Amino acid sequence: MQRVIPFVLLTLALAVLAAGCGSKKKAATATTTTTATASGGFKVGLSTDTGGLNDRSFNHLAYVGLQRAASELGVQTRVVTSKSPSDYIPNLTALAKQGYDLIIGVGFTEIEAVKTVAAAFPKVHFAIVDVSNADEGGLKNVEGLLFKEQEAGYLAGYAAGLAAQARGGTAVSSVGGQKQPPVDRYIAGYQAGAKAAFPGVKLINGYSQDFSLQAKCKEVALNQIAGGSVVVFQVAGGCGLGALDAAKGANVWGVGVDADQAYLGSYVLTSALKRVDTAVFESIKDAKDGKFKGGQDAVYGIKDDGVGIGKFSPKTPKGIAAKVAAIKAQIISGKITNIPTIVK
Repeated sequence: MQRVIPFVLLTLALAVLAAGCGSKKKAATATTTTTATASGGFKVGLSTDTGGLNDRSFNHLAYVGLQRAASELGVQTRVVTSKSPSDYIPNLTALAKQGYDLIIGVGFTEIEAVKTVAAAFPKVHFAIVDVSNADEGGLKNVEGLLFKEQEAGYLAGYAAGLAAQARGGTAVSSVGGQKQPPVDRYIAGYQAGAKAAFPGVKLINGYSQDFSLQAKCKEVALNQIAGGSVVVFQVAGGCGLGALDAAKGANVWGVGVDADQAYLGSYVLTSALKRVDTAVFESIKDAKDGKFKGGQDAVYGIKDDGVGIGKFSPKTPKGIAAKVAAIKAQIISGKITNIPTIVK
């Protein structure tokens, strides 16, 4: 999840040249690979972003979907992880050259890399999480895996507004990794939900400009807490664990993202869920069955259980979970519509 800047584009272009010249040393030193083999000839490669498999968020969930496909569909799988965005193209290119039938990029940071490699290997199928096919140039061999994060964000925000009001607080906050569409859909929905539950609530938002280093998110969150926030929503992958740690230390509520992060402790009010694992599994299943949705997007929302709300803390004030469940039903029925997707 990050917006690509010109310097990175230049680096990616140079990486393409290196990959085209058969430079395998770069890929070998820059990546860690995990391979799981299974019966059958269909091969799926997964390229994580720089957050890696242990981000306890969307990279981890993508891996869960890949493991499920290996177990239930009998596909052969391989994972490559990168130390920096400049590694994406060599890694994706290596998978394409090794004959993988479907290659999946995880997250917004891989937008330009997938576009470049998919164009160079038109007979190979690609899917990318959090990026639309249109942003990939409408390539017929690329499927976008998108989510209505604003719906999950709205539910989390509604819970946050009620929780803030219950403890006499006046503000809630969000910590984004970088200002990108998937991040901002979460935050825009969160802010709208909080306002719907608690019209007088103050909204605080900031970006760490990082998705890995926890210290950066912790610093942003601590500043927000000092500014009055009593509920901190992290939307920054592995970095966001630092924001939740700040909430724990300050004895305020934290809200997790993507995966259910209730396991971190009872200070986690709830989590805004994004079922990346389901999207990855379904994309693999379709491709294996000859039904690959190239040239289009698969979009997951609350109605099809693609996004949602996680477990509530046992310390959650009485009545909040039931009120959020009622709001979820209103989104599903269409009573609540036009949830914002852009942070103002």
